[in-house]
Amino acid sequence: MRAKATAVLAAALGLFTLYTAAAGPYVSLIQRPVFLALAVCLGLALYPLWAGSRLRPLGLALDLLAAAVAVGACAYVAVNQDRIMTELPWAEPHDELMVLGLVVVILELSRRAIGLVFPLLVLAGLAYGLLGQYLPGALGHRAFGIGFVTETLFLGDLGLWGLLLGVAATTIAAFVMFGAMILHSGGGDAFIDLAMRLGGRSPGGAAKIATIASAFFATVSGSAVANTATTGNFTIPMMKRLGYPPAFAGAVEAVASTGGQIAPPVLGAAAFLMVEIIGVSYLRIMGASVLPAILFFLAVFLTVHVIAVQRGLRIVPEDELPPWSRIARASRLLPLLAALLGLFAGVLTGHSVQTAAFWGICGQVGCFLAFGLAARRPLPELGRAVLAGVVDGGKGLVIIGVLLAGAQVLVSMINMTGVGVAVSGALAGLAGHDLMILAAIVALVCLIMGMGIPTTAAYVLVAAVMTPALIEAGVPELTAHMFVFYFATLSVITPPVCVGVFVAAGIAQTGWLAVARDAFKLAAVTYVIPFLFIVYPGMLGEGGWPAIARAAVSGVVFVVASAFFFGGQPLTGRPWIDRALLLGIVVLALAKAWAFTLLGALLLAGFGLLSRRRRRAAAALS
Repeated sequence: MRAKATAVLAAALGLFTLYTAAAGPYVSLIQRPVFLALAVCLGLALYPLWAGSRLRPLGLALDLLAAAVAVGACAYVAVNQDRIMTELPWAEPHDELMVLGLVVVILELSRRAIGLVFPLLVLAGLAYGLLGQYLPGALGHRAFGIGFVTETLFLGDLGLWGLLLGVAATTIAAFVMFGAMILHSGGGDAFIDLAMRLGGRSPGGAAKIATIASAFFATVSGSAVANTATTGNFTIPMMKRLGYPPAFAGAVEAVASTGGQIAPPVLGAAAFLMVEIIGVSYLRIMGASVLPAILFFLAVFLTVHVIAVQRGLRIVPEDELPPWSRIARASRLLPLLAALLGLFAGVLTGHSVQTAAFWGICGQVGCFLAFGLAARRPLPELGRAVLAGVVDGGKGLVIIGVLLAGAQVLVSMINMTGVGVAVSGALAGLAGHDLMILAAIVALVCLIMGMGIPTTAAYVLVAAVMTPALIEAGVPELTAHMFVFYFATLSVITPPVCVGVFVAAGIAQTGWLAVARDAFKLAAVTYVIPFLFIVYPGMLGEGGWPAIARAAVSGVVFVVASAFFFGGQPLTGRPWIDRALLLGIVVLALAKAWAFTLLGALLLAGFGLLSRRRRRAAAALS
């Protein structure tokens, strides 16, 4: 019974998303409450209270009560949206009760889905908003009563119903459906097969398959945990079967999957929030993300390659690899191509991003159905596959909707109390007006705040507090947001609370600490890449082609030398000399002058050729 109710609610949420993507969203105080009500009801079905215990009947009653509270509060806002927006009503006792009940339901559902960290942060923000006047010094603020807080959060479109939930209910929801429809119509299998063929026959082939497959999945999915769970269930067992250490197998998948959130064209859900917050086009965000994404995956791929060569990790047997004839089949490639063409055509013709995603879905589903009917597959079977994509997409919207509703509460408290300005001033004073020290402090805070929280929520919280400090220090707004976005992404694999590592360790059936250790070695280079955004504006597409070329050369030399350093690549045969040389090349790569960077590139190329000749000579002797 619960499974049927879950499927119906998921289909309703998915179809609501597709309809509003095609026809355009309703006004904000209808679109957002309806979306949240559906997401909460579906979440209560997906994460039932006390499931499997004797207390489940009581849990069911409480779940039904929570659903009634959430639906009632959302319906009240939707029905009264015109009065709320035109009259700006004072908060009455029933308004205070409704917002209290709705926030409690959101936080409880967040606790069930991702744990206690996020709900506690939101509660701390609410406590600060209501009681912060009792704090001494710069952190104190004037008193805000429960009535004013209710009016801020509930009776308007700048509180709970603000920008974050608005983006979740439109753009992010459309792209979650876009990814789900692709994966449920054969796109996932096509990505895996192509990754196997491209990487399987080189040293460390199974690990490279994980890296390449995660990069492909990044084109349609911006969730590190989803990438890890999807590709990891295939690649991690393969690596273990070929003799790879379980911790290394899990680390490869966790790190490579994390790159999905910073890789175009879809990126992570946080990128859509960035579009709205800083007011630039999504194409600009995509363009800014290209070079950093290339450097990220290059770093992971090269580190994997060097470690695979040093450890003698096996390649994938030829009989386990799919033939090119199957990969290049039109029925597999054309639906993917139609999806991407529909997406880009919608963007380039001036449609909204969510409408462009809908056209991408139409192109993909149309192609899928046409090939299915041509292959004489029964229409009901094809319909079930499409419906499964709608249901899966609806389920994927639950955490995004609930978390961004909770994050909107916290951000509203931050804006209302002005604590972001106080924190920015404190950080500037602590850094002593040194930009790199300030950036390092911001990066550390991003990693800490992002632990245990999905990247989207982590980015929202960090951006509200940290980006003003970077902007005041002279960092361009886009660069500041990309900097914190990147570190919010890396928090997924940063100990001690590293959700992506936990998922990979569970699949690899090994201890998470060992996975985290290997993941940090594989991802060490990527923690420096965001600092290159500040040093080289061309890294994000600023300054024209000369600046972009300068950033690309420095980035590639830095990434290759660092990957060799952390992977243990031999150059001269003496480890301490090799590491000193590679560190020197890293320093040259980051130098401002072109001459030093080019010298580093020449040294890297020269030592690389020398190392290759030494390996060939050793192989010939053996």
